[in-house]
Amino acid sequence: MEFNEVVYVGRSLLTTSLLLVAPVVIVSLIVGLFISIGQTVTSIQEQTMTFAPKIVAVVVVLLIGLPWYLQKLQAFTNEMFTFMVDVVR
Repeated sequence: MEFNEVVYVGRSLLTTSLLLVAPVVIVSLIVGLFISIGQTVTSIQEQTMTFAPKIVAVVVVLLIGLPWYLQKLQAFTNEMFTFMVDVVR
């Protein structure tokens, strides 16, 4: 396996993983921000209050985006298997 091929596999893996993680992280960040603003306004400084809304929001995003996630993972897997066959030849 050549260096360029290794870089290609690594780059594909990194971009696919970032693409799949980004929606969950962004929603978690936005929900945490709104909860923090609400805590500041109401002067409630409970550290554990942000966990339940974040978990619910992440689960909702995962359930809504599940078909898209599976499609991207399937496309990546097919691409890597095709690439492996081409490398062996």
